[in-house]
Amino acid sequence: MDIINKYFPNLSDTQKQQFSRLGELYADWNTKINVISRKDIENIYERHILHSLGIAKIISFKDHSSVLDVGTGGGFPGIPLAILFPNVKFHLIDSIGKKIQVATEVAAAIGLKNISFCHERAEQEKALYDFVISRAVMRLDSLIKIVRKNISPEQRNALPNGIICLKGGDLDEEIKSFNNLTTVFNLSDIFEEEFFETKKVVHVVINKSKK
Repeated sequence: MDIINKYFPNLSDTQKQQFSRLGELYADWNTKINVISRKDIENIYERHILHSLGIAKIISFKDHSSVLDVGTGGGFPGIPLAILFPNVKFHLIDSIGKKIQVATEVAAAIGLKNISFCHERAEQEKALYDFVISRAVMRLDSLIKIVRKNISPEQRNALPNGIICLKGGDLDEEIKSFNNLTTVFNLSDIFEEEFFETKKVVHVVINKSKK
């Protein structure tokens, strides 16, 4: 928990309790259903929870915003962000049922009320959201093709509606075809730990007419 408090010092008591329970819950579930590598489970607060919260250093979602987490796996980045933004609605989907089961059970155990889950592929999701978030589930061009339909034309946040992805490494080739709609934020400018040296948050604006 120390690393979460370091970068998010103004958490409520409820949020602190919820974050503090994540480590033990995921460790327990990981013995039954392998959703996190053994190496990473020992560093879950840095490599999964804080990494997920990197998105919160780029945007503070306004109350009543809606966010779709595509390919959430065991609940990242959706669950940590749902803790941080209790008045924002998060919907987490994944094509692997066992992973959604873990995420659902973890969220229930810590009493998250602003979150929902579905075992489905992104192609099947029909609802509209302010943002689609993901953590390195696929190339950006492929993701955009699939979830463009899910971006609402109604703007409510300071950052334009679109896709926010956690990525790593050199992204020049991946983003070149929609460079003018993309902003890349280096997490190494925000988090000092070595793990974040190559980690980035990528925001892609999805322009949709209200007509």
